[in-house]
Amino acid sequence: MAAGLDPSGRLPAVFTTPGTSSFTEFLSMAAPELLPGRRPLPAGASAEVGPHATTIVALTCADGVVMAGDRRATMGNLIASRDIEKVFAADAYSLVGIAGTAGVGIELMRLFQVELEHYEKIEGAMLSLHGKANRLATMIRNNLGAALQGLAVIPLFAGFDVDAEDPGHAGRIFSFDIAGGVYEEKGFDAIGSGSLFAKSALKKRYRAGVSLDEGVRLAMEALYDAADDDTATGGPDLIRKVYPVVMTATAEGSRRLTDEEAGEVAEAVVRDRMENPGG
Repeated sequence: MAAGLDPSGRLPAVFTTPGTSSFTEFLSMAAPELLPGRRPLPAGASAEVGPHATTIVALTCADGVVMAGDRRATMGNLIASRDIEKVFAADAYSLVGIAGTAGVGIELMRLFQVELEHYEKIEGAMLSLHGKANRLATMIRNNLGAALQGLAVIPLFAGFDVDAEDPGHAGRIFSFDIAGGVYEEKGFDAIGSGSLFAKSALKKRYRAGVSLDEGVRLAMEALYDAADDDTATGGPDLIRKVYPVVMTATAEGSRRLTDEEAGEVAEAVVRDRMENPGG
């Protein structure tokens, strides 16, 4: 029967029966083959069948959080894309960035956005920030089979906690492992092949309570340092005017810096490094 419809054209009962507030759980009952982690894969490793995305950094500020990601995707030693986007708004107050297999990561991120929107519509309330992180952890855990065949995705999640008692400490960051473990990070974190260099840069420059503008600058410098030492991470491309994606989440909501704003910060970082190439 086409699309699972009966001859009368009515929707299957799963679509009309009141059920879960989790869209992922609903999809596992209605059409499990549409979930990324439930698709059959050929035997063997599949790591090289799609581009890989790196690097993402996030840090907490006095007003919330900043998250930024470079724009390069690679396939082995080739640059697959120079302008891929890896940082997105998960909802009004949270951000998510992905590293790993780009296609699977972007699909999981879109599913996560629908998951949060579906929950809010069904329950009439927004999930807590920690609840959102746990939902994302479950989705990563469900992708473990594909990850073991090389199609791994690791996200970085951050947001403004609207339930925080102290607005000055409302910015929170969560990291994940390949098996779906979720961990809250303090101050800053990074994922992807350039994460070692990005975190090393932030260790020397980051201070608790930095302003949002300072946080944007620190994130841009961390990505520059990552690109300086990691070939899979792309630095600011001044010729093509391709700059890192930079987003913030504050009490006023999530926001993406315009290309002009990101370009202004990126060009300032490059100018300063021309005077002091070593950092």
